[in-house]
Amino acid sequence: MTTPQSHETQPLKKSHKLHNVCYDIRGPVLDHAKRLEEEGHRILKLNIGNPAPFGFEAPEEILQDVMSNLPTAQGYCDSKGLYSARKAIMQECQRNQIPGVGIEDIFIGNGVSELIVMAMQALLNDGDEVLIPAPDYPLWTAAAHLSGGHAVHYLCDEQADWTPDMADIRAKITSQTRAIVLINPNNPTGAVYPPEVVKDVLAIAKQHNLVVFSDEIYDKILYDGVEHTATGALADDDQLVITMNGLSKSYRCAGFRSGWMILSGTLAKLNAKDYIQGLNMLASMRLCANVPAQHAIQTALGGYQSINDLILPGGRLLAQRDITIEKLNAIPGVSCVMPKGALYAFPRLDPKVFNIKDDQQLVLDLLLQEKILLVQGTAFNWPEPDHVRIVTLPWADQLGDALDRFANFLSRYRQ
Repeated sequence: MTTPQSHETQPLKKSHKLHNVCYDIRGPVLDHAKRLEEEGHRILKLNIGNPAPFGFEAPEEILQDVMSNLPTAQGYCDSKGLYSARKAIMQECQRNQIPGVGIEDIFIGNGVSELIVMAMQALLNDGDEVLIPAPDYPLWTAAAHLSGGHAVHYLCDEQADWTPDMADIRAKITSQTRAIVLINPNNPTGAVYPPEVVKDVLAIAKQHNLVVFSDEIYDKILYDGVEHTATGALADDDQLVITMNGLSKSYRCAGFRSGWMILSGTLAKLNAKDYIQGLNMLASMRLCANVPAQHAIQTALGGYQSINDLILPGGRLLAQRDITIEKLNAIPGVSCVMPKGALYAFPRLDPKVFNIKDDQQLVLDLLLQEKILLVQGTAFNWPEPDHVRIVTLPWADQLGDALDRFANFLSRYRQ
């Protein structure tokens, strides 16, 4: 009787498609933070824009509507989403002066994250390029690579309130470029682009026949009287603009995972029938988005906009933004452009003062010494290790204390 030969077990490796996929907002440093928590340490997590842990709760009216509709939310719905929810989104488009958006131009997803991946998968062939801002929200870069494409990062100019560098955009367009991404209001910088800046980007996109993806999830979180204009409201009718938005931030419903994607440009959609068919196919493959959470959309968009109580003078989000920037700009060698929107600050650490070579090591050392968790700037595809992102969600006094500790840490830190 022969005995079976033993074979050396080969390690199971991840797909090559993931080699250029990175999401360091929840990356290796977070693993260290979890270990510290398991050891009994309390970690102040300024790494992710999750409103609920900091006392920002969804409006009660939204919760009641979701609960009351649970008995009828047990089955699948249309792959694009509930009619009532899409109707409310369509009416929101009308308020935002985005023309020509019908019910069938709206896709509801399990958060904007799912829809970003879906939109990229339907568009990109291997080797296609997408222009994405630097710094960016890194899911855009990850989705481009995961879909077989290549992310090409155009610079945003810190000296010009973090607006896109038009010359850099033009210089990076090739025959392989298929789309350009705008994140406005911007994560991580907090920039809100004036209409003329958006029009300049749209003009470049039109000249080169690029799809425009506009991430507008923070469009209601604005400070100091700044106004946001939807990209779709500024585009010509023969330009395809795909706008992303959702409930996570403005309505403090991050855990609901309820976002939407809007296709605008009536003439452009006629020319994009094949691409739209691909979107329909991908939407159908995942059957539908979370149905109970979709019942929150109509009430959220049509009801009292409680976000305004948080961003106007006396509002908690405004006070937290103000103390963050005040404390950061008081640290020798640190400077921060005033965020006009969103929930973040993106300060610069002067290389002549700090000589940081490895910004991931910087945030790890801060975590180990001060039990504060930030995210390094290079995680947002910023090319130099001289920035960090700070979430401005904790109470103002908690933020003030954390930033005082950050200042003390920097006063003695060198690499």
